[in-house]
Order: sequence, then C-alpha cells, then structure tokens
Amino acid sequence: MNASQPAVTDRRRLHVVSQELAPRSLESDGAGRRYATFEVRPLSPLIGAEIHGVDLARPVDADTLTELRGAFLDWKVLFFRDQTLTGRQQAAFARNWGELQAAHPQRRAEIDEVARLEHDRDNPGSENVWHSDASFYEAPPLGAVLRAVDLPPLGGDTLWADTAAAYDGLPQDVKERLEGLRAVHELPAASGSIAVLLRSINARSGRPPVEHPVVRTHPETGRKSLYVNAAFTSHLVGLPDDESEELLGFLLHQLSYPEYQVRFRWEAGSVAFWDNRTTVHYGVNDYFPQHRLMERVVIAGDRPE
Repeated sequence: MNASQPAVTDRRRLHVVSQELAPRSLESDGAGRRYATFEVRPLSPLIGAEIHGVDLARPVDADTLTELRGAFLDWKVLFFRDQTLTGRQQAAFARNWGELQAAHPQRRAEIDEVARLEHDRDNPGSENVWHSDASFYEAPPLGAVLRAVDLPPLGGDTLWADTAAAYDGLPQDVKERLEGLRAVHELPAASGSIAVLLRSINARSGRPPVEHPVVRTHPETGRKSLYVNAAFTSHLVGLPDDESEELLGFLLHQLSYPEYQVRFRWEAGSVAFWDNRTTVHYGVNDYFPQHRLMERVVIAGDRPE
C-alpha cells in the first residue's frame, strides 16, 4: 500500500492491503548497538543475529549474560555456530532465562528437559507451518534453545518472523480494530506427528482451548506484537465466522512477508535461541527422506497480556 491508497475501513477490503507491504524504514531495535563481550552479526535488518565469541558449553559470566539478554530482546532470535555441547550444557544455558519444561516422555533425550526431534523416511517432518510454540497453553513458553545433532546434506532450514514488526506494519485502522480482540488457540485439526503427539498430551491433561489477546504486549520490552499463528489459532472471539476467517487470514498473511523474516541454514554445531513471545517460526520440510535430528530445550513462560 502506498501513500495514495486509502486506509482500510471495511472488512471486505482487507484483502487489498494484504497484497502489498507499505514502504518504510525497516530497522531492528538493536541496530548499531555495540557489545563488549561478543560480536553480533545481523542476518536481516529486523530479526535474527549470529553471536560470535560465546562458548555455550561453559557457564556464561555475568557481563556476557547481561549483554546476551539485551541482544535476545533486540534481535529475537540468536544463532550460535560451531558449538560443541551436550544436552546438559544446552539445558544449563537455557536455564539462565528461567525454569525449563520437561520434554514429553516419548521424546526425552539425555535428561528430562531435552527433547529429541527426529525425522526420516519413517517419520517425516511436520513443522512446516507457521507457529508459535504451544500457544494453546494458558502460559506458552518464553522461548526455546534448539541444537543441531545430525543434519541432512541439504535442506531443513528454519525461518522466523518478527511479529512485533508485523504489527507495526499494519494500517492504523486495522490496529484500532484489533484493540481488545481475543483469539482462541487450540490443537490443530491437521494430521501429522506433531498433531498426534500434542493431541495425546492434551487428552491426558484435559486442557481445553484457551483465549489470548490478538495483540500481546511483551513483558520486558513493552512492544506490541501479533499473537496469532496458522497452526493453533482457530478463530477470533465475538466475530461472525466469515468476518473472523477474513480478519484472521489477513493477519496471518501479514506475517508471511519476507521483510519480517530471517532464514537460518543449519550447520553442524549450530544452535538457535528464540523469543517465542514475539516470533513465529517454520521448519522447512524439504529434506525427506533424509535423516534430521535436533534437540530442543523449552523455557517456561507466562500468560500473554
């Protein structure tokens, strides 16, 4: 949408602005910031940066941890290359950000907090949908630390999208329309290994669908961001079905712009650490039937507000 186009004032015209990204300056909160204890190499103007000079296998000293906290909030996804660490060391690093969640018993690896995410010919990957981890929980995770263990020769990249930048890019009248609006998050209707596993967890826990604000405020930065995703957000509360479907589709399309995204190509020894409160991510399933093994640690979060 350019300056000559009228703003959206009618739900029937949402699809018009969803086709174009308004031209504007795109710049991360952390652009230009200097760090004393490590080097930051941004991978896009808005989201995602490689951290060089930190060994995750060792305890992180106080000064480095303080700077890492700042970089984490600025860039939303931090990447570390050439790391050699165990699941215990991975969990020890993640524990700097809070309490860890236990992995599902069927996926537990070295310790209870480490989950094995393994795909091959007999267990194809199913993470290829934009999602925020476990948004169907009352208190979804703060974030996660994912480590590459065994990779296919090619493929298996992961993408993250900046949901705060996506919110900032909305037309003002759409932002006003979203004020106070809530969405229902529940387990996906689609089939696949993730859906089957999540349904089994949900059945045992008796966890019902939950409502979260469509626009959540980050508890540390105060930034607003879209809190909907294609995997777990079923509908918007209080709207007719057709209007809910159209508006939700518009918001999901807003998250699809490459300008809001970063794509990470995994290598041996790569680690990614993302803020689940202000990102959605997508695991590219283009490596079948090759083997891909990752290990993940999840950090407990709080209820979106």
